Amino acid sequence: MALKLYNTMTRKKEEFHPQEEGKVGLYVCGITAYDLCHIGHARSAVVFDVIVRYLKYRGMEVTYVKNYTDIDDKIIEKANKLGLTVSEVAQRFIEEHDREMDKLGIIRPTYRPKATDHISGMISLIEELQLRGIAYLSDGDVYFSVDKFPPYGKLSGRSLEDMQAGARVDINEKKKNPLDFALWKASKEGEPWWESPWGRGRPGWHIECSVMSQEYLGTTFDIHGGGEDLVFPHHENEIAQSQAITGKSPANYWIHNGFVRVNREKMSKSIGNIFNIKDILEEFNPEVLRLFLLQSHYRSPLDFSHDSLVEARQGVIRLYSTLSTIDECLRQIQPNPKHLALTDAEKKLAARKEEAAAAFIEAMDDDFNTARALGLVFDLARAVNAFLGEKVLKLSLPGLELLRETRAFFVDAGFVFGLLREEPGVFFRQERDGRAKREGWNINEIEELVNARNQARKAKDWSRADEIRRQLAAMKIVLKDAPEGSTWSFE
Repeated sequence: MALKLYNTMTRKKEEFHPQEEGKVGLYVCGITAYDLCHIGHARSAVVFDVIVRYLKYRGMEVTYVKNYTDIDDKIIEKANKLGLTVSEVAQRFIEEHDREMDKLGIIRPTYRPKATDHISGMISLIEELQLRGIAYLSDGDVYFSVDKFPPYGKLSGRSLEDMQAGARVDINEKKKNPLDFALWKASKEGEPWWESPWGRGRPGWHIECSVMSQEYLGTTFDIHGGGEDLVFPHHENEIAQSQAITGKSPANYWIHNGFVRVNREKMSKSIGNIFNIKDILEEFNPEVLRLFLLQSHYRSPLDFSHDSLVEARQGVIRLYSTLSTIDECLRQIQPNPKHLALTDAEKKLAARKEEAAAAFIEAMDDDFNTARALGLVFDLARAVNAFLGEKVLKLSLPGLELLRETRAFFVDAGFVFGLLREEPGVFFRQERDGRAKREGWNINEIEELVNARNQARKAKDWSRADEIRRQLAAMKIVLKDAPEGSTWSFE
């Protein structure tokens, strides 16, 4: 099955054919660096990270560009509020963003350009638009004339007439048409500025991405992505600026992820329902957040809640538990050298693994359907646990290899999803230590109680051992007894 993706431009799924066989150019609009990143930023980052990972998994070479907007009205406003320079504010939140993306396991893009490093290219593009009569100067500002670009509205599916009729009455006598958008803004007192043919000023938001995408990927590249909220006006305006010069759309495929909602409402600072990545990661492992974000198709709206993260945590624990069980069996089970063929039980597991591997690719080829692909992974995990739960003491020689191959499938799927990045023991220690910190429990004290109970059991002081068990149970700690001693975990 060929890879198909939903193209916002055509409003249908299309087979993906890169411009150059085996190579993909991808541009995704990045953050405006004026505040902490929230769950909506996390969804976009994880969605496109998985797309990059899957393309690489399928053997493609990906050139991935994601920009930083480091000059904008919101950054200027935040700088004035904090008493800092615009560059200081932008750099602070860029660094915060990068730390959070690293924690989430986001593969760093091939290029991460800042808008302010490409001002000269923006000025050149604006000059070209002005020479062609598509842009005009008005009191120090330069605007794009949407009337001069007939395809305007194609991406969002809006007609120019409808947009003009529905446009807010924005009293701006500088514009010839209320829909015209700024390419260059004359600087106000106290704002950052650059010299230009139109005087001191700074670029508009939309021109930034047109210039940076062309710089790193050429005039036309394969995929342009971003959140659903960027379809109009940002991406619509990008297309207008670029196509007015080149005659071609800047990208062949446009991909947009859906909104994150809280209690079925769009996140909004005015409502106060913004959840920052930094705060979420204080309580949950980054892989938990990734799993939550991937359990719905990327184009669907996603409802966020604390309970949904708790459920996702259990899902991640189940996958790591499956890996841990496989590893324990590989260490302990000795294959029977006389059994050179798969047993009936092993044949069933082999069939399930092959079906899952083929269906996994089919699901991801169908517009990156992570929800279906994850379901297949969890179904296989249940089958593996059922197989190993039958107290399998011996495997055939090919059965042992089957178990290794099955583990490899989980690891490969984990790479695509950005999950299972740790060894199981490391993950469970992180979970344990994180919960102890949240609950205010001292790990060393718990370890001392467990060791004391082990000593009591060795001394056959069953009363003391039971007393410690009850004490630990009150702390929601589960003990697992073994001949070599007891281990513990949280409920």
